Amino acid sequence: MSLPSEVDVAIIGAGAAGLGAANALRDSGLSVLVLEARDRLGGRSHTILPAPDIAFDLGCGWLHSADRNSFVPIAQGLGFEIDKSRPPWRDESVNVAFPPRERAEFIAAIDAFYERCEDASDAAQDSVASEWLEPGNRWNPMIDAISTYINGCELDQVSVYDMDAYEDTEINWRVRRGYGALIAAYGAACQVALNANVSRIDHSGHRVRIETSRGTLTATKAIVTVPTNLLADEAIKFDPPLPAKVGAARGLPLGLADKVVLALDAPESLPKDGNLRGATMRTAMGSYHLRPFGQPCIEGYFGGRFAQQLEDAGPGALAAQSIDEIVALLGSDYRRRLTPLAASRWAHDPFARGSYSHAMPGCSDCRAVLAAPVDGRLFFAGEATSLNFFSTAHGARDSGERAAQEVMTAGRTQSR
Repeated sequence: MSLPSEVDVAIIGAGAAGLGAANALRDSGLSVLVLEARDRLGGRSHTILPAPDIAFDLGCGWLHSADRNSFVPIAQGLGFEIDKSRPPWRDESVNVAFPPRERAEFIAAIDAFYERCEDASDAAQDSVASEWLEPGNRWNPMIDAISTYINGCELDQVSVYDMDAYEDTEINWRVRRGYGALIAAYGAACQVALNANVSRIDHSGHRVRIETSRGTLTATKAIVTVPTNLLADEAIKFDPPLPAKVGAARGLPLGLADKVVLALDAPESLPKDGNLRGATMRTAMGSYHLRPFGQPCIEGYFGGRFAQQLEDAGPGALAAQSIDEIVALLGSDYRRRLTPLAASRWAHDPFARGSYSHAMPGCSDCRAVLAAPVDGRLFFAGEATSLNFFSTAHGARDSGERAAQEVMTAGRTQSR
């Protein structure tokens, strides 16, 4: 199937934001086409089945702030089972290899750090989150490690203002069949052109001209939902240029969070939905989810500079590091019981180049700059444009719906 020569609205990217925009425009009376560079829907959400009895989310896996997460009613409407079990990362009863007393000390230290950051967010000037670590606290490396999981980077790259802006209700649920599978199902009814990598958007004329790897089309309006690292690298050229957008994207780089899944022989020896992380004084270390949903596997999670080092070491490095760490914590018997199945490498994904956005110190206002429409014809969405739910799939989806409303409002204004 060839691309149409023209549409009313072209949406760049079939991740949660692009699909959110497309679904919001479905009954608008406008012709809509989503242009996706990959051969699948979902963007940075992707569920795979690396073994017959294991579903694994290479990307997003948790319905964060589930009581306010717009994918919860969508999942219910599409018949996806939601697991509301308490997440393992703060549940002492399912934590392995982290003595309760030390764990309590760590929780107290990280809670005190967050309180200092919250106080700092009231200051007249933004600051670097790492400034608010307590000097000499033994838990500082682990607090930094938590940042690599949450922000995709260490605290020396995080804006305190941005940290405070994020809204976390601390209710986290999961989709049994996979978050990526849910988002793909959400987009199934949308008109999508796959393998259509957009390289240029010319908005100099009356209509927006979009060049893709499958040909060129024009649109009355376009919604751009690609990750910030692509905008910052100018993987898509705008004509005329949009230096404010490029600058905002550079202030909102994608951090890196990678996941690996290992098949587990004789899984009944470990708790279902357990958490494994040693009381180590290192930032460069993984965190492990034991038997998610009771599946016979262990999921490993790495972030920040350490994840980048492992990616750069080549395929297999994440699994090898995970097995070494698990063996160090649980014993040498686990080396023969663990088999690598799959791993993400988001920094090496040419259409992502990272995992999710964080604001550099002094750049928290870049989210609003990136979200602002241009000339009533170019609109921008994506998790990085969400003011309060950035770095999440539902933040991305909601931003797409917001951009779709802006498209329709601009159309009504222009028709008067």
